[in-house]
Amino acid sequence: ILLYKKIRKEQSMSEKLVKGILGTFGGLTGVAFGKELLVFIISLLPILELRGGLLAAALLGLDPLPSYIISIVGNLLPIPFILLLINKILDKMRSKKIADWLDKKVEKRKGQIEKFGYFGLVLFVGIPLPGTGAWTGSLIASVLEMDKKKSFLAILVGVIMASIIMMFIS
Repeated sequence: ILLYKKIRKEQSMSEKLVKGILGTFGGLTGVAFGKELLVFIISLLPILELRGGLLAAALLGLDPLPSYIISIVGNLLPIPFILLLINKILDKMRSKKIADWLDKKVEKRKGQIEKFGYFGLVLFVGIPLPGTGAWTGSLIASVLEMDKKKSFLAILVGVIMASIIMMFIS
């Protein structure tokens, strides 16, 4: 019950952000596939990710199955780039405050993944709580220098797990 309440709270916060984005870019809904494009774009974004895409799809009245697929594809698209490039980017940003912020975020969360390995990565991405998701999971996997292919597969399973949980909740 406690986990359900946390997920519902996260969903409420995400819903506010999604509504703001839909209000700002609502003009896209008038063009062919504009609603689907909005769902895709929202699913690409850090913080909102898959959860935001599924919420946007529900708010836009889209069919669940195509929305589910669009959200998963949108959420997964940036992951290979993060896994391959984030360490190089972080190395160049070490003198910047954002790198310190990312390092703190990784340090705070990495214990969960280190303890359980790839299964921990699946759970970290798959349980839709604040601060978890494919973006953060990818960042942590990269910083921990986990195998990129195995990490991507673990993140994929986690995204599918999160999508199923979110479909039931929303």
